[in-house]
Amino acid sequence: MPRSLWIGVALSAVFVLAAALSFVWTPYPVDGMNIPARLQPPSWAHPLGTDHFGRDILSMIMVGARTSIAVALLAVGIGMALGVPLGLAAAARKGGLLDELIMRANDLIFAFPAIVIAILITAVFGASAVNAIVAIGIFNIPVFARLTRGGALSLWQREFILAARVAGKSATRISAEHILPNVANLLIVQGTIQFSLGILAEAGLSYVGLGAQPPTPSWGRMLAEAQTMVSLAPHVALIPGLAIVLTVLGLNLMGDGLRDLLDPKVRKART
Repeated sequence: MPRSLWIGVALSAVFVLAAALSFVWTPYPVDGMNIPARLQPPSWAHPLGTDHFGRDILSMIMVGARTSIAVALLAVGIGMALGVPLGLAAAARKGGLLDELIMRANDLIFAFPAIVIAILITAVFGASAVNAIVAIGIFNIPVFARLTRGGALSLWQREFILAARVAGKSATRISAEHILPNVANLLIVQGTIQFSLGILAEAGLSYVGLGAQPPTPSWGRMLAEAQTMVSLAPHVALIPGLAIVLTVLGLNLMGDGLRDLLDPKVRKART
């Protein structure tokens, strides 16, 4: 098994376990303020220190992991649930009107970054984690649609697909029974990559006030609140920044390892 996969799984597991543990236990209440103990450096009482309100940073990191993972996971789920069927439909009707409509719609969505989509949604419905999920999810749709279409197009001329067509199977049935299982490896790898990008996007949206709202902890908002106190208490900004970096690094390493494991061409080229 690739070493990058082990490292990626280990890093990702730390934050997943921290998020899961936060449902039942945190060292301190995340909304518990202790002004006399504010901006304390890491200690036995507060392993990662306290912020400008005296809140325990470790507790906030744990709950913030839950927020980031939930937003990114649901956003990737939206992207896959809508993008994969669209990509399969476009490949099955290559060169047709449906293919053209799907791909041009993808181009239109790609023209607007997730932050712009989030601003548009926020202007109408207000800032929240749900709207962040919708914005990131919409941006993920064309990613999975293009990937699925590209992988499916290379399969439609294969002999086993031609045999299925001769047997009288419809394009929809061929896509579900033969095309989708053969592009699943691509989707799994891309899913881990988009998951890491989703965490970055959620942190970015929260940083500018468009993601999860107080009192729900968020790594991005922790960075935003700490930016004016870097000289006084560097750990307040450093710790959530490291949490984002290590989580994204772990997911990217896991995606790279899964690609090596699942793609025989890449595995053969590296051996």
